Amino acid sequence: MKMPQQQMLEKYAELALKTGVNLQKDQMLMINSTIEGADFTRIVVQKAYEMGAKKVHINWSDDAITRLKYEHETKEVLSDVEDWKVAMYDYFAEGGAAVLSVRSTDPDLLQGIDGEKIAAANKAGSMAMKNFRAYTMNDRIQWSIVSIPITAWAQKIFPDASEEEAISNLWEQIFKIVRVDKEDPIAAWEEHNSVLYQAKEFLNKKKYNKLIFTAPGTELEVDLPEGHIWKGGASETVEGGVAFNPNMPTEEVFTAPHKYGVNGTVSSTKPLNYGGNLIDNFSLTFKEGKVVDFKAEQGEETLKHLLDTDEGARRLGELALVPHESPISQSGLIFYNTLFDENASCHLALGKAYPNNLEGGSDMNEEQLDQHGVNDSLTHVDFMMGSGELDIDGVLGDGSKEAVMRNGSWAITFD
Repeated sequence: MKMPQQQMLEKYAELALKTGVNLQKDQMLMINSTIEGADFTRIVVQKAYEMGAKKVHINWSDDAITRLKYEHETKEVLSDVEDWKVAMYDYFAEGGAAVLSVRSTDPDLLQGIDGEKIAAANKAGSMAMKNFRAYTMNDRIQWSIVSIPITAWAQKIFPDASEEEAISNLWEQIFKIVRVDKEDPIAAWEEHNSVLYQAKEFLNKKKYNKLIFTAPGTELEVDLPEGHIWKGGASETVEGGVAFNPNMPTEEVFTAPHKYGVNGTVSSTKPLNYGGNLIDNFSLTFKEGKVVDFKAEQGEETLKHLLDTDEGARRLGELALVPHESPISQSGLIFYNTLFDENASCHLALGKAYPNNLEGGSDMNEEQLDQHGVNDSLTHVDFMMGSGELDIDGVLGDGSKEAVMRNGSWAITFD
């Protein structure tokens, strides 16, 4: 595998640690990484210790072994999440560790695998990690996700290139999209976060009651809960107010839809990589917040398994706005990776909402969140529905409408 210059890798590692998780002196760090990313992960570990990390732990994964497990293990075995693994994640979360995920997965990894196996394993994993997920989704700890190329992913994006060219092309795209190609990536991210801050503050002042989405194949009305909060860019931990960037890249501002107030049909605009399988050209029809009909040209069975995860999986937990001019969209590439594709396009998420997208939500129990229209589920899966043909209107408290987006671009000015 051809690697970029050491200097670029070190800049990327520093960005992930300083702007991504914002690692503090004497803090623990847990890294989720793949063995194909070992060289980059070693750089991250070295930088973390140089920054004063108290302890660094790596959870390694390997696509080839993951595939073998799904091929040879029973559904029951795949659904058995070991207590020690749950305890390990809880140990780091409860100890205030920062969590960095270095993602790089083959989009077709589990193609041809029994969908019931995948669905059962995903559900069991989500149930087992419910306590840990509460730490990340409520910003109780710093966490961030970055990506690096692997051969299968790179050649999926650049099918006509050689292995070396595909890897090189994807590194170049990643460095550009996450601003590592800038002289000072950290300063570039500070500027970018300030733009997202202006957008979310504008939307928070508007207090729209509803957003209406119109595009080819999409006629959707989404109510917003009273007291909803728009977020985007940097987040802060609830205790200590430590700033961090959960997703790198990120181009979105997002909030929680009202789980009982979604009506109409929405059509996807990019493939969704879910559980190592692709779902493409699909549509969902909602009535009073719940998916009552769906279809997909590719991966319909996988989509059904996703929707059947639990009751909340058929309802929305996130609504995110991304202008069509985002760097990822302008690349003209489909990344087959939600972290990238969701930041090229307005998107929605099936499943659990972020409680902190509601005033006081982080302190509410599940029943209270439900009363405010905030969804709960074992899953949270983003899918892309934005394009250069999407129009969005906001409905104000007095019932009047105004343009929020036209042809995928902001129709409002952030002052």
